[in-house]
Amino acid sequence: MAKVDSDDPEGPSPTIPATKPRLLQVLGPGLITGASDDDPSGIATYSQAGAQFGYGLTWAMLFTYPLMSAVQIISARVGRTTGHGIAGVLRQHYPNWLLQTIVVLLLVANTINLGADLGAMADAVALLLPGPNWAYILVFSGVCIYMQVFLQYTQYVAILKWLTVALFAYFAAFVTIHVEWGSLARYLFVPHLEWRKEYLTTVVAVLGTTISPYLFFWQAAEEVEDIHAYPRRKSLRKAPRQGKAALHRIELDTMVGMAFSNLVALAIMVTTAATLNLNGITDIQTSAQAAEALRPFAGEFAFVVFSLGIIGTGMLAVPVLAGSAAYAIGEARKWPVGFSRRPQEAKAFYGTIALATLIGMAMSLTTINPIKALYWAAVLNGVIAVPVMVIMMLMASRSDIMGRFPVRGGLRILGWGSTGVMGAAVIAMLATSL
Repeated sequence: MAKVDSDDPEGPSPTIPATKPRLLQVLGPGLITGASDDDPSGIATYSQAGAQFGYGLTWAMLFTYPLMSAVQIISARVGRTTGHGIAGVLRQHYPNWLLQTIVVLLLVANTINLGADLGAMADAVALLLPGPNWAYILVFSGVCIYMQVFLQYTQYVAILKWLTVALFAYFAAFVTIHVEWGSLARYLFVPHLEWRKEYLTTVVAVLGTTISPYLFFWQAAEEVEDIHAYPRRKSLRKAPRQGKAALHRIELDTMVGMAFSNLVALAIMVTTAATLNLNGITDIQTSAQAAEALRPFAGEFAFVVFSLGIIGTGMLAVPVLAGSAAYAIGEARKWPVGFSRRPQEAKAFYGTIALATLIGMAMSLTTINPIKALYWAAVLNGVIAVPVMVIMMLMASRSDIMGRFPVRGGLRILGWGSTGVMGAAVIAMLATSL
């Protein structure tokens, strides 16, 4: 009798009767990617959007859900089909200058984002416990490096899954406030647009923290990691019979993960709109500042859980930011990559993770304004996402790359639609800034 990997969420091989996988088995790269999207930078962006514009930008959470789901499904399909991450496919099929440009842009954006997140986590701890910020930054940096370098891949993924629980803190904060449901419904279901610099910059920031380049690279790379983690899996180009189950699992995993991500973002935006904006506080640009400002209006409980959520999401997002940069650089330079490898087997890969985290740590310890760093990290991600998405859509549509599984039909339309929306938002922002 053929051996079956019973832990494989895609189920047994086609020659063996399939069993319905448990939801927790199915959820993996998509759930972690969606949860890491709500990092401290994202929390700051959503808080600022709610404080400055009230319910006026809540429509973006509903509007972006199908777009971000499509882009992340396409990212995952690239990894699962080719057996390579996005940078690896770029290296094989596109000019070197394009590969290097994309990787450098990703590295810059990730490092800034990582440093801002570490600073935000330290600020959140300082709200709850006495002690210097620099000490908390050092501790968080050390823990994140240790998790990625020294834990086995299965242990590391299990910890990341459990860290997603931290996001429930924002649902807990949400239920403590009074919401004007009529006003929320009016803005949630009918897009409200304003042609002015502040509004459009915030739109780009929201889009940039929702549809971020590091998420594309991370989810594609984790699909490749899972090919190695589950013995019976092969890339779909080599084993097209696995395609139906694999693509179904990717869609379910990603759609649940992105729904979770956007519901959390909506909870943050509504919480700050119903408390801070209502009381005339409209300039909230860090997650920790949002937590502190909530205290007099939403109470001590909301303040505490909001702060704890910042710490938990940061612990999830920092490894994802460093890891996605290491995957991209490693594949571009043909290094052995992946958390399934031991440190001595992939020294450059793990060294890049540690170095990216240490550079981010150093940035967070300098005089760089953390308020501006958090917000503009999201804007930078929005700008960089556009060329990355164009390239990813082109590669995902090519049969010579994707074999029997190129992106077609509605998924392709949504992918290009998402790219167009991001591009239009960036152009509008630049036009109003001139």
